[in-house]
Amino acid sequence: MDAATVKAMIATGMPGAKVSVDGPDGVHFEALVIASEFAGLRPLQRHRRVYETLGDKLGGEIHALALKTFTPEEWAARG
Repeated sequence: MDAATVKAMIATGMPGAKVSVDGPDGVHFEALVIASEFAGLRPLQRHRRVYETLGDKLGGEIHALALKTFTPEEWAARG
């Protein structure tokens, strides 16, 4: 598994989201996901939404995934 594949899986499952993924060792990944659909969701709900895009790969080929999730407005407000 590589970062590009993880990014593609998330992007396919969340059309319109901006996604970046880093994971140089192939099993531990960090993802930044910016999506309008996160509006009104708590952090745990946002994370579950991203996990859904990865299916059974999470906990298997993807050993760990650190997530940062924002709406476009939240991301823009970061300055």
